[in-house]
Amino acid sequence: MSAVPRSDKPAGRFRRMLDRLSSSQEDLESEELREDTETTGCTRIDDCQDRQIVTVTGTLRTVTLRPRAGVPALEAELFDGSAALDVVWLGRRSIVGIEPGRKLIASGRIAMSRGRRVLFNPKYELRPLGRE
Repeated sequence: MSAVPRSDKPAGRFRRMLDRLSSSQEDLESEELREDTETTGCTRIDDCQDRQIVTVTGTLRTVTLRPRAGVPALEAELFDGSAALDVVWLGRRSIVGIEPGRKLIASGRIAMSRGRRVLFNPKYELRPLGRE
């Protein structure tokens, strides 16, 4: 028997196929988003700390118009497979292309609001629709 634990061995094609068949759709999408974060060189949302300048990527889950202090604010939840953060554009009612299901790369300084990570008015890049 090998002294190397099974989890440290590279998975064979059959093992990967079996894992994919026994995983839920949500688990598969989360894994794909985590891999995308690694390939683009972005920071995992789960690793982001308060007041840190980061570049993150993921899929927009929700987009809502929610006024803050009497000012319109477009708020979206960005999920990268590890965690979620809120992306908020102050003074905006809508932005073309910002819609649920859209992939996005966002850069800015993380803030904590009510225990959640938030990016206010980030620089952003919309990712192409469909398969890349």
